[in-house]
Amino acid sequence: MQLPFELVFDWLRLLLWPLVRISSMLMVMTTIGAATVPAPIRMGLALLFTLAAVPMLPQPPPLEMLSLTGALVTAQQVLIGTAMGFVSLLVIQTFVLAGQIIGMQTSLGFASMVDPSNGQQVPLVGQFYLLLATLLFFSFDGHLTMFRMIIESFHSLPIGESLLLPSLKGLSDFVGYIFASALTLSLAAATALLLINFAFGVMTRAAPQLNIFAIGFPITMLAGLIILWLTLDGILPHFDTVWQQGQLVMCDLLQMSCTVP
Repeated sequence: MQLPFELVFDWLRLLLWPLVRISSMLMVMTTIGAATVPAPIRMGLALLFTLAAVPMLPQPPPLEMLSLTGALVTAQQVLIGTAMGFVSLLVIQTFVLAGQIIGMQTSLGFASMVDPSNGQQVPLVGQFYLLLATLLFFSFDGHLTMFRMIIESFHSLPIGESLLLPSLKGLSDFVGYIFASALTLSLAAATALLLINFAFGVMTRAAPQLNIFAIGFPITMLAGLIILWLTLDGILPHFDTVWQQGQLVMCDLLQMSCTVP
């Protein structure tokens, strides 16, 4: 039995281009795209997800795959999937950055550990916030939301169409938004530590015999732990706000009209 090349390429177009978009998202997406998850597992998940989603996808355009146009279309799918995964990564990194700011301000930054995702020494408080944000991401069904959006993107942004420049500008603005969000989350702890350090300065001025380095460091660390405990209640609403903004950015990237609750 011999199959014509046209039929074979039709099957490949129906499978490969959606696979490229979906696998690009999974390779960059938070937690699933981490270095701790083996690449064969991520690729197998992308393949299974693509096979399940192909019957619901529109027909791709009849373009020649082994051509310059086909290579450009493939690059477009990589860009779309990578942009979606990068947004979820930025949402999680907001809390990592906030944890590092708090750790440095409270002298808890001396406690560090090796981040398994990049192999670098990072403050332990940042890793603690990373775990909290990751648990909240899956508790909010963030992975399911991204899977649904990547399927709907084949209708709002069909194969052959690329991202618009205004949507890419929105993605760059979101990068600045995460720095402002991280600073907002860590502002309460930083302000409290500033007041404590100011009190130490007044004590040293009033009683020069006190060794500020001997008593200030342990008190600052203890106060940092207490402040860290007291500010944990603000993580949940802050994550909700940042994740909603991230969903709006992904909707803008995929040219979808979605309403975030």
